[in-house]
Amino acid sequence: MTTDNEKSSEISFFQGGELIGPAENGNQEENLNVIKQKISDLMNMKSINFLLGAGTSSTAIPPMKEMKEKVDEEIEGLDNNARDRSLKSLYGKLSSGTDNLEKILGALYSRRAYQEAIGSRDDVAEEVVKIIEETIFEEINVNMGAAASLETLDIYKKFYQKIGLRGRDLDRACVFTTNNDLMSEISLDYLNINYNDGFGGGVKKYFNPARFFYTYSRKIDDAYEKYEPIQPMVYLFKLHGSINWVEGEENVFFNITQIDLDCHGGPPDNNVLIYPNPLKQNISLGSPYADLIREFQNKLLKPHSALFIIGYSFSDEHINNAIYQALASNSSLSVVVFGNYPDAPICKSLDKRIYNLYGEITKEGGGKEKIHYFKYIVEEIIPDQDQNKDQDLLRRFMDFIESAKRGEGVGDDNR
Repeated sequence: MTTDNEKSSEISFFQGGELIGPAENGNQEENLNVIKQKISDLMNMKSINFLLGAGTSSTAIPPMKEMKEKVDEEIEGLDNNARDRSLKSLYGKLSSGTDNLEKILGALYSRRAYQEAIGSRDDVAEEVVKIIEETIFEEINVNMGAAASLETLDIYKKFYQKIGLRGRDLDRACVFTTNNDLMSEISLDYLNINYNDGFGGGVKKYFNPARFFYTYSRKIDDAYEKYEPIQPMVYLFKLHGSINWVEGEENVFFNITQIDLDCHGGPPDNNVLIYPNPLKQNISLGSPYADLIREFQNKLLKPHSALFIIGYSFSDEHINNAIYQALASNSSLSVVVFGNYPDAPICKSLDKRIYNLYGEITKEGGGKEKIHYFKYIVEEIIPDQDQNKDQDLLRRFMDFIESAKRGEGVGDDNR
């Protein structure tokens, strides 16, 4: 029989495919302490990176299955004229027996590419693509004042509060995300945290990948030209674009700019983002996505770095390949995967640099909570910076005591 302080644990924490920590005794508190200590250690590495997937915004933005249902409703609500019957027929054939909106879009994009190759155009397919893309855009472009959005924004704010402030001798945190929403930007603006997302300029903000080499610093000594990094500060990389990015022709070198959006408006005709489909890897080879993936690769190759993967399902091969290549090239890279992905090669690896955490905990008063969900990770696992410093000082003190005991006999009763 377990006491309140010894609740049965359903946590799985692996390193290189092997269960680590005291998980075998089922003590939840001991398991959590082992996990938090390990994550805290990894958070203190020279360079830390986060890869955020759709799961981090899932409270406010519906999953792909629900978006598919919205598209079904849009198609079903069309008129019964000849043109609309053709749209329904094409969509019905593609969606028969599948809830996978990515697969449907992939087939439509392939059909469009074939028509373009032979110098033709398929207006019916183009209209179906337009309906799907507009539906996805509208579902992503949520009202930030809605209850679900405010709940998600609150989690993002806590996340950036925790990672925005790091020691002066450590690199600023880098956040890579496949999400197209504006949760990160709105949270960072609200918190008044400086962030570099690759955009700069005056009235209009243009994308320039060279900006990722910039940092924000302030002068601390006029006589010796000494500077220190401004804190808090993070780097933000949107690997699949954003709903407020559009393509223009006003800038000679880089033609991607940011615009203000109405949450009730549809997508701009020249919007720049990668819609979910199996051809994402090919689309991502163009600018600005190639620049962003290159930055992802470069950051993972830095010595003594860690990558924390949250809410990402490993469905994007171009991103997966960047991670695998970095692991093959950088022996000092550690990767922490939050979530149970048994089919992902990285979660089958026996490499000791790879950690995998998932499962449920028993909350006070009963009930379960997923330990690998964004909310729990932010609130319970990622350490506060002050807490992180205190733990580091305590560890150093304990190491000193142990070293003194071994070398000088401190604590020896016979001394």
